[in-house]
Amino acid sequence: MIAQSLTRDFVGYGPNPPDPQWPGGARIALNFAMNYEEGSEYSLMDGDGFSDAGLTELPGSAVPRGGRDLAAESMFEYGSRVGFWRLMRLFAERQLPMTIYACALALQRNLLAAAAIKSAGHDICCHGWRWVKHWLLSEAEEREHIRRAIASLQATTRQRPLGWYCRTGPSVNTRRLVMEEGGFLYDSDAYNDELPFWDHSQGRPHLVIPYTNDVNDSKFANPAGFGSGADFYRYLKDSFDCLLREGGAMMSVGLHMRIAGRPGRAEALRDFLRYVASRDGVWVCRRIDIARHWIAHHPPDGVPLAGLAADPR
Repeated sequence: MIAQSLTRDFVGYGPNPPDPQWPGGARIALNFAMNYEEGSEYSLMDGDGFSDAGLTELPGSAVPRGGRDLAAESMFEYGSRVGFWRLMRLFAERQLPMTIYACALALQRNLLAAAAIKSAGHDICCHGWRWVKHWLLSEAEEREHIRRAIASLQATTRQRPLGWYCRTGPSVNTRRLVMEEGGFLYDSDAYNDELPFWDHSQGRPHLVIPYTNDVNDSKFANPAGFGSGADFYRYLKDSFDCLLREGGAMMSVGLHMRIAGRPGRAEALRDFLRYVASRDGVWVCRRIDIARHWIAHHPPDGVPLAGLAADPR
């Protein structure tokens, strides 16, 4: 009975992963994902009954549940007021693209940021209506969150999001609901591979572009994680060097405005971008670029999905 209910895949591509055929013969596809969450986290003002201190300089809120944590709130505000613009300048200096994991309500509360993202040509991956834990939502609530997120992002960015990614992880319903909605090309609610793959668990193919929690500045909020910018840089470089040497993989780098947007961490990121520029065989790209490439070059069961790889820009 246990074996029959097991739907996880422990094999994946096994010892023979496909040649991704990255553009220009690149050995690695490198994507930077900046999480835009500030203004959509749990808060008393939005009726949640507590202040969120997730991924801040605090290990956890010192304010009793039900009280307003003004310190945590101000750390979130730093991300949208300062960190966002620092990271945007950093990538603009080198004319590099990135993906924005955007919580819809957060961008709705900062239209200047929404306009800057659109102007820079970064792609939007929907990070939910709010930065909340989807496994705590009912199926009806989650369906409504997805609907509201799409409508909001279309209003603030003038384009619908084509990718999806939840806070830390999906519910048991998320992928089915994302597929049910019908307008997403992929989701990133997985951490189980270094290449995109097709999920057939819902009866039809759905593209998954895995994300990462190790090459991610969120480890600054983990007592056992990064302690300095030097730690961050070294882990970025070591991960990049390994994947570049092996060839044929994708590397995701997770950034948060209130974390990597701090000066000491941004400087480490700047050093890493400088190092990447010194190496050949690197495709720095957006997640939507990876999705369209995979759809075009590695369709499910070798059968092209008409129209999905087209770029409407």
